[in-house]
Amino acid sequence: MKMPSNKIATSASGVFVIWLLIMMTGCTKKFDEFNTDPTKLTNLTPTEYPRLFSRAQAASSFINWRYQYGQNLFADLYAQYFFITATYTYDRFAWASSDLEVTWRVIYTEVVPQLKTLMDESEPTSAENALAKIWWVWTFHRVTDYYGPVPYFEAGNPGKEVPYDSQEEMYNDFFVKLTEAETVLKSNTDKTPFGDFDRVYFGDVNKWIKFANTLRLRLALRISKVNPDKARSEAEDAISKGVMEDVSEDALMAKTPPVGDDYGGLSSIAVWNEFRMSASMESVMKGYNDPRIGVYFQKADSTNDYDGGRNGMLASEVIVGINQPTYNSNVGTRWVTGGGNDWSNVPAAQNILHSAEAYFLRAEGALNGWNMNGTAEELYNKGIESSMRQWGVTDETAIANYINSNATPIPPSDFFNSPAMNDYPVKWSSDPDMQRKQLAQQKWIALYPDGMEAWADIRRAGVQKLYPVLHSDNADVPAGSLMLRLPYLDLEKQTNGPQVQAAEALLGGPDKPLTPLWWDKD
Repeated sequence: MKMPSNKIATSASGVFVIWLLIMMTGCTKKFDEFNTDPTKLTNLTPTEYPRLFSRAQAASSFINWRYQYGQNLFADLYAQYFFITATYTYDRFAWASSDLEVTWRVIYTEVVPQLKTLMDESEPTSAENALAKIWWVWTFHRVTDYYGPVPYFEAGNPGKEVPYDSQEEMYNDFFVKLTEAETVLKSNTDKTPFGDFDRVYFGDVNKWIKFANTLRLRLALRISKVNPDKARSEAEDAISKGVMEDVSEDALMAKTPPVGDDYGGLSSIAVWNEFRMSASMESVMKGYNDPRIGVYFQKADSTNDYDGGRNGMLASEVIVGINQPTYNSNVGTRWVTGGGNDWSNVPAAQNILHSAEAYFLRAEGALNGWNMNGTAEELYNKGIESSMRQWGVTDETAIANYINSNATPIPPSDFFNSPAMNDYPVKWSSDPDMQRKQLAQQKWIALYPDGMEAWADIRRAGVQKLYPVLHSDNADVPAGSLMLRLPYLDLEKQTNGPQVQAAEALLGGPDKPLTPLWWDKD
């Protein structure tokens, strides 16, 4: 595990000071004149806006080693995309509170100030303002779905304490911001906001419109059990305004070779040999004879097969040969070559949001009785097809054979002789309960390697049957449990204590990993 060399302990209440340091040293050399208001920067001009947006995009996607602490050791494990091949305790629900600082500090000190500046200083009717709002929502929905209530409306404002806001209030604002942004962008289709500094669409406004509507659709499904009427209204309106329908509209964040800090997070940690394919992925993808398996993973060096391990192994079990890296599959060559330190594929673009997910979201909406411009079965099949094409599977016969397959997951070849993970077939079932299970599982496969969204969807949908985690080192999370949230940082309790205490009331339960989030009704 690569540890950060200069870890900064930062609470939400201290973000402004850190931001000044970052902005003065990293973004521009023009911040040398201030007026009498010490919290107001006077020399920021539109010429700096593109760089602010670029840095906010990069930071919120957890570049370099931050990816491990921000996603891999938590959401990726809870989604059961990977298991840990080292003797760390993360796979057994145990961590140090300081390990969570990446998911907090990066957002509040590097993303929030830059996006807030763009929203405050740019014209509300500008495409730049709209993109800042969209990225603000994308960033914060991932943060709140980790913790629950977090500082939101006052985030980025100077103060000794920063209040937390409820998820319901945040989600309501998400929908407002996305709707406002989409409206503004439709009046600016001739613009190229931020140009090449936009790492996702390089200023393509029409693609950003579909991104905003697809994100809105995702969030609508997220609240579908806690506020079904609003969920339906938001989803149907998003569909009417246009969501992603083709892989050419997919959102991926461009990366550069390993120079400085701007390189692919998953690639950079894959070479450390500390995680491998999960038994869950092995059971499902081998059972389905999924043609994406060779893109998602590489064959293990010692077995020449796609092999994975169970989540939650004890240290004494992890060190057994069959559970070691050479016996299990690393991520595919899109991210890294082999199991060693070959960085040739580090610049792989990071997956952000895809048309395949849009189809699966629409399929679930159709099951809910919403108008999604298609039947649930049609949209489910389109989701599978879109995911296949996204990952380079273009053979029509292979795609059709997969969609019409009655195959089910199989027992993985793991140390514990585990049974098949579940019995969900690919071919659309006539049974309504099985349809939701199939939909959840195919969406889970398609979301790879985005463990943050996959974990959120597993909690929200409540039908994806994964393997029970074998052991736990956390008294608050018994073995076999599904993690429901991450607890607040000790640092926040020390520096923003009264507000953290107030957040528990908004959370609706104790600050524990098994307290469900507002939208989690399963």
